[in-house]
Amino acid sequence: MPQTLEEFLIAHRIHEVECVIPDMTGIARGKILPRDLFLAEGQMRLPKSVLLNTVNGQQPDNGPFVGDTDPDMVCVPDGATVRLVPWAAEPVAVVIHDCQEWDGSPVQISPRGVLRRVLELYRAKGWTPVVAPEMEFYLVARQNNPHEPLQPPLGRTGKPEAGRQSYSIDAVNDFDPFFMELSTFCVQHRLGVETLIHEAGPGQMEINFSHGEPMDLADRVFLFKRTVRETALRHGIFATFMAKPMEQEPGSAMHIHQSITDAEGHNIFSLPDGTESPLFGSYIAGLQAYIPKLMPMFAPYVNSYRRLSPFMSAPINVRWGNDNRTCGIRVPKSGPDARRVENRVPGVDVNPYLAMAATLAAGYVGMCEKLQASEATIDSAWNVSHELPRNLEDAINAMRACEPMRDMLGSAFVDAFCAVKELEFAMYNRVISSWEREHLLLLV
Repeated sequence: MPQTLEEFLIAHRIHEVECVIPDMTGIARGKILPRDLFLAEGQMRLPKSVLLNTVNGQQPDNGPFVGDTDPDMVCVPDGATVRLVPWAAEPVAVVIHDCQEWDGSPVQISPRGVLRRVLELYRAKGWTPVVAPEMEFYLVARQNNPHEPLQPPLGRTGKPEAGRQSYSIDAVNDFDPFFMELSTFCVQHRLGVETLIHEAGPGQMEINFSHGEPMDLADRVFLFKRTVRETALRHGIFATFMAKPMEQEPGSAMHIHQSITDAEGHNIFSLPDGTESPLFGSYIAGLQAYIPKLMPMFAPYVNSYRRLSPFMSAPINVRWGNDNRTCGIRVPKSGPDARRVENRVPGVDVNPYLAMAATLAAGYVGMCEKLQASEATIDSAWNVSHELPRNLEDAINAMRACEPMRDMLGSAFVDAFCAVKELEFAMYNRVISSWEREHLLLLV
């Protein structure tokens, strides 16, 4: 057990430790242990099949992915992730764990392991990715009937928002008690959040993270979602990270800004004279080539594809442009040292480990294969035809057939992840929707 982790638990008089791993949906799974037992054990065991849970708690036939005996895996605490749980009634810590086989090798179907696999490929080239996610989410009124549409919550004024309130300071201030406590929790939880803005939808907010190392940012996003939901519950409302929670309102994204530095800390997207490097164009080309092949990692649910519609601030293309928000791939205005790419395709419903692994894997292959990007789009891309899969079933088939991404992410992971998504899709297709009852019941 790392001494620094033990010192942290003792210094903060921790009573219990939440030992968690992210499964394929990004849900925290694990155990809660008394501090002394946690320190004595030094690790925890979980069935490897826990990683294969669908969002509704089912599992595909897991024999091909974990073995017929449903064996355990070893979950080893990452001491760098230990944090206080700020909303707990007594001193509680949370520690994210890595999933290992009994011989110490990584579990190939672990989302954290998939991201680590991609980062090791970068490290072998002497490259270090830097990312900064932007998280959009909705605050909504408490809703106990899933058949009823979601509604905006009531703020301090006692009235729901009317109309679009993009960047409104007053609209944010209407939820001051919520955001003040959320800010306190984020500081205590060491999440490193920066800017808060009001997005276009009623009760839709966006919080940006400071840039940093991808694994650390994925950990912070993983913990942030839980923090927001917990804070909302304390204030009598819900917070949702659904990609498209309201029919007539914009969806919610997790835009990922990314750049790459070399061993000396120089941005490899820029040449010494400040101009764009060939690697920059090839990185963009990799995103253009492979984002459509990796859509289950960027749009993992049926609901995700409702967000990806034209004229609703969400891309349906993989065009790129300078400071062009109609493109799926945007290059923000910046100096040479800060030259970066923004992937605008992922929804906020993604597993952050997998979304970051996918976008970095696509750019890596583009650079290694010296792919050539298209010409920059200088006008609106809203009228571009769909360049992304339009439903989850097509996306799964495209991902399963993409050999370069099997090499990057691991065939075992690709097959297991696609099996989880197929089961979720099959379960959704059994549901009879209100639209079907309304329009087909008496008319066909």
